[in-house]
Amino acid sequence: MSDSSSFYACIMAGGSGERFWPMSRARTPKQLLKLLGDTTLIEETVRRLDGVVPLENVFVLTNTVQLAATRAALPMLRPAQIIAEPAKRDTAPAAALATALVRARNPDATMLVLSADAVIHDGAGCGRQLGAALARAAQTDAVLTFGIQPDHAATGFGYLEMGDPVAHGAEGSVFRAVKRFVEKPDAATAQRYLESGHYTWNAGIFAWRVAVFLAEAERNAPTLATFIRGFPAEETAAAAYLAEKFPTLEPKVSLDYAIMEKARAVETAVAKFDWDDVGLWTALPKHLPRDDAHNTIKGPVVTVNSQHNIVVSNGRMIALCGVKDLVVVETADAILVCHRDAVQDIKKLHPQLPKELL
Repeated sequence: MSDSSSFYACIMAGGSGERFWPMSRARTPKQLLKLLGDTTLIEETVRRLDGVVPLENVFVLTNTVQLAATRAALPMLRPAQIIAEPAKRDTAPAAALATALVRARNPDATMLVLSADAVIHDGAGCGRQLGAALARAAQTDAVLTFGIQPDHAATGFGYLEMGDPVAHGAEGSVFRAVKRFVEKPDAATAQRYLESGHYTWNAGIFAWRVAVFLAEAERNAPTLATFIRGFPAEETAAAAYLAEKFPTLEPKVSLDYAIMEKARAVETAVAKFDWDDVGLWTALPKHLPRDDAHNTIKGPVVTVNSQHNIVVSNGRMIALCGVKDLVVVETADAILVCHRDAVQDIKKLHPQLPKELL
């Protein structure tokens, strides 16, 4: 088994979080917000890796607009550990960049790739299972992913169809073969998946050996393999290479499509920790206190004869009287009032908003 000095982690942190307007903005998207407490989601993600990956082996991939705010939110990391992608690309080029960064430091490394904005309350349990996944990935030619046991027939997630167990790891982890990746299903299909017990949600948490990912890229996405192989070890040269080569990579290729669905071997571990991607304002009631009228409240709020509202104040008092099923969010320069059933459409407001509010 590899020691932890050969373990690395890359956190994907370039999302826009448009559905969390008005708190989420281009420079401060969801992962940079203190949605549920006193720390940002991205800081919680880094802290979750404590004891799993040495802090100096953690990298964060963001974009140029969010670079300054991301570095400010993560003072425990050196600025050089937080890298801005010079152009907007999909998850396959981002994963190639993550692998290139690690390979330039240790070609024999094993690495995690995970998102910056999931909510996981059992950080210690998550860390233990991530460590078990790294240990397994260090020993196999498979690419590993984490599955989330579905608790409802969700249509907003991709699914993994699980096969037979192939290995057992620390912390009671069971690694199963992945038969196939399934795109976001319709409601009837999602219900069949839920009832079968053979499917999990795809959490977007991965582990692989650098050499394994590179081999899969050479088979299935050769332009990504060329990018990885050419990435320099020296920081100044790497910055110039990134600025020149990254924008030439194909912009609309997901990691699942380019690599995972075509890989020779994929394994999954079903997460024992809680997980929520918190994609909409209506996810907050799972994580914040509710009053006797089932209002979810954060900040200075008073209510009279009001039920089932989600209310977030970032300073000013919000008073609700005789209303129900609303989402109300206050910031210093904007107020959102939205029916709970319309939260999916908040991003449609953006074309009508002044640029300074985006």
